[in-house]
Amino acid sequence: MAWILLVLAGFGEVLGVAGINKLNQRKDIVSFSLLFGGFILSFVLLSIAMESISMGTAYAIWTGIGTVGSAVVGMILYGESREWKRILFIAMVLSAAVGLKLIA
Repeated sequence: MAWILLVLAGFGEVLGVAGINKLNQRKDIVSFSLLFGGFILSFVLLSIAMESISMGTAYAIWTGIGTVGSAVVGMILYGESREWKRILFIAMVLSAAVGLKLIA
């Protein structure tokens, strides 16, 4: 269950980062809600997950999901670069997170 919460915490991180970008485009209640709601959800779920997953592993997985998720959202929704080198390094971050799960 802790791993599911950790993945959901990572998705909350992606929502919070998307809220930052949305807030830069337009300052409205939806943008603020996405920003604060995403990060609050993320931190609460991370905290719960860390009750049974070690801090180092949980933090690495959480930031990995946030990093990869934010990069993918940027490419899909905001037209950011889809250059093969960028995708390669995103895949490397993702593979490192999967590796941590396999040994944890």
